[in-house]
Amino acid sequence: MALESNENTDKSILKFESMLKTDDVYFFDAEDFEGIVHHYLNIGKVALGKKAIQIGLRQHPNSIALKLLRVEVLVFEDQFEAAESLLDELQIIDTTNEEILIQRANILSKQDDHQGAVEMLLKALQMAEDSFDVYSLLGMEYLFMDDFEKAKNSFMKCLDYDESDYSSLYNVIYCFEFLEDFDGAIIYLNDYLERNPYCEVAWHQLGKMYFSKKMLKEALTAFDFAIISDDSFLGAYFEKGKVLEKLGKYNEAIESYQTTINIDDPTSHAYLRIGKCHERLGNDDLAKYYYYNTVHEDPLLDKGWIAITEFYTKKRNYPKAQHYINKAINIDGENAQYWKKSANIYVALNNFDEADFAFKQSVDLGNYELDTWQNWAAVLSRLNDYNAAIQVLLQGLEFYPDNAEMYYELSGLYLKSNKTALAKEKLNTALQLNAGKAVYFKNNFPEFENVNWIKDIFKNNKKAST
Repeated sequence: MALESNENTDKSILKFESMLKTDDVYFFDAEDFEGIVHHYLNIGKVALGKKAIQIGLRQHPNSIALKLLRVEVLVFEDQFEAAESLLDELQIIDTTNEEILIQRANILSKQDDHQGAVEMLLKALQMAEDSFDVYSLLGMEYLFMDDFEKAKNSFMKCLDYDESDYSSLYNVIYCFEFLEDFDGAIIYLNDYLERNPYCEVAWHQLGKMYFSKKMLKEALTAFDFAIISDDSFLGAYFEKGKVLEKLGKYNEAIESYQTTINIDDPTSHAYLRIGKCHERLGNDDLAKYYYYNTVHEDPLLDKGWIAITEFYTKKRNYPKAQHYINKAINIDGENAQYWKKSANIYVALNNFDEADFAFKQSVDLGNYELDTWQNWAAVLSRLNDYNAAIQVLLQGLEFYPDNAEMYYELSGLYLKSNKTALAKEKLNTALQLNAGKAVYFKNNFPEFENVNWIKDIFKNNKKAST
């Protein structure tokens, strides 16, 4: 019985390693050396791959395939000049070898000349008998160039050659997603499933596309078919759980997430989702249990700490909430929303100095939401730092120039700072923007309600509106 090719390769590798240990010299066919080199390069043992190329070229000095493998190693090690020189020699010998152009494209790509790499690959495409690999490389180059339409078409060509190439299938759907063409992705996947009805990967991706379009029943059906196609497909169970959550079927969602834990090792993400479901069901003790399991499983998952923070915030247990938001900030200190949560918790704890610092961090990191400016200014007012509060509101008005509440607040703060002219100006602007919110001024600055000129402004505004 003849040996399969992989058995031949295994046998050659054992023979080659025996040769290295004994210093004996064994003869191999050039094809055997190719298999040996590919084996070592694929498992990351570059030094042994280089050794095999060296010995192989001694025994087969005219092997173009081995020389191309040497080029591949030179490119991997960023020795581009040596690689180009060897490619020039090879091209003189064989002008129709597309692999030479592919390696030139590889060099251009590594030098960030992706357009040059594409041009080289298009030339290789004209020579190639089997263009699968060339289309795959073209797709990657187009991705580097953010040309998702051409990348999508290239990966589709790969699937035309081999419908079981799931890597290309994922890339096609990635391009559809980036182009926000969810309808196109759904049509493509349904066509693909007509030909491959038991492809769990395609059903899974179809479910995700339906989920993106909030077509929850269709998504649920797709994930069910993915599970029918492969009942150990963790991703399908997890995504099914997310759909069931959206549908408010929390017990069924828990069951789906629990299946992922039963099939494989538990994950922090599964624990987190189960905790969320129990919290929505009012099972507080179970929610806490799964949240703590989340951070035990992965202490660096900031979303786990945030879930615990929000749990204790809802329970008004602000000291614990503050403890856990600090854990999240320690993991991701560049997250503006985490600093905002921290600031609001400090406000609840009447720790206004720390709240001021946290709001500043949040804004510095790019949080420009309306309530951030308002709440930060309120904190500074509580600290009697009216000038700083005024500056915060003026910054906020750059983003929300028509917000009447901030003008009413500014008017009151200018009054507290004895800047009457500016207070009048801001109060008039506020009334012009939204006179109906005048109660905001009266509720927040009752000490100024009986000031004559303020009473006059309110009266005149009422007359003008009638």
